[in-house]
Amino acid sequence: MDTSGDEGLNRIGPEEEEEKKRSREICFDGCGRPSSVCICPYLPPSPIPTSTRVLVLHHPHELRRNRLATLPVLKRSLLHLHSLPGRRLHPSSSPLLPSPSSTPLLLFPSPNSTPLSLWASQNPPLSRKNLVLIVLDGTWAQAKEMAAASAPFLSSIAATHVSLGMDESVEGESPFESDLVLKKEPFKGCVSTLEAVARALRVLEPDENVGVEVEEVLLRILRAMVGFQKSYLKPVKPRPRLIKNAASIV
Repeated sequence: MDTSGDEGLNRIGPEEEEEKKRSREICFDGCGRPSSVCICPYLPPSPIPTSTRVLVLHHPHELRRNRLATLPVLKRSLLHLHSLPGRRLHPSSSPLLPSPSSTPLLLFPSPNSTPLSLWASQNPPLSRKNLVLIVLDGTWAQAKEMAAASAPFLSSIAATHVSLGMDESVEGESPFESDLVLKKEPFKGCVSTLEAVARALRVLEPDENVGVEVEEVLLRILRAMVGFQKSYLKPVKPRPRLIKNAASIV
C-alpha cells in the first residue's frame, strides 16, 4: 500500500514546528511562563511598593499542580509581598506575624467576615498603619482547611476577618461582574488570588493613587493571562460569559 500521501499529510511545516518549539521555551529571566504566553510586557518595570504588606499562605499543591496559579505574578509585581508555603499559620510562620505594631487582616470570604469596604470606612486612611493582609492561596476546599487550621493562631493575634463579599447560594459569579475569570469559581464572590489582592489593595492603601495604580497594573496582567487562556489553553470549567472583553488589554 502506498502511504506516501499520508506521510505528506502528517508532515509538520516549519511554522508549526517553530510554534511547538516556542511553546516549550520558558521565560526564565522574566515572568517564568512559557514564551508563547509570556506576560512580561504587562509587568511593572519594578515591583510596586505599598504601605500594606501582603502575606500569602499558599497550599503546597497549588503552584505545583495549577498552571493558572497567579501567585508568581504577584511576587513579581508587589515589593512588600511575602509568600509562605504551608497548610496553616503558626507563631514561627513568618517574621511579619505576630507583631505588636501590626494590624493583621485575613482576606477570606465567610459568613462572619466583615465587608472590606465597611472596615475601610470605619478605619480612615491615616489610621491604617502597619497593615498585614493575609491571603490564602489554593482551591476553595484547600483555603477552607487552611483557614480552619490557622484559626487558633489568627485568634491569638486578633486578626480581623474581612472579605470582598461572597454568596454560597449563587454559583461562580464575581461581585465585580468581572471579565477576569481564569476558571469557574465555586461561589459568588470567589475570585483569583491576583484579583483579590488587587481589589483589596485598592481599598486598603492609605494613598489612593497607589491603590489605583496597583489595581490597574494587576488587573491588566490578569486580563492578559485570561486572553492567553482563551487563545491557547483548553478552558477549565468555562463560564458562559468567559471573557467577553479579553481583547481590551491595555
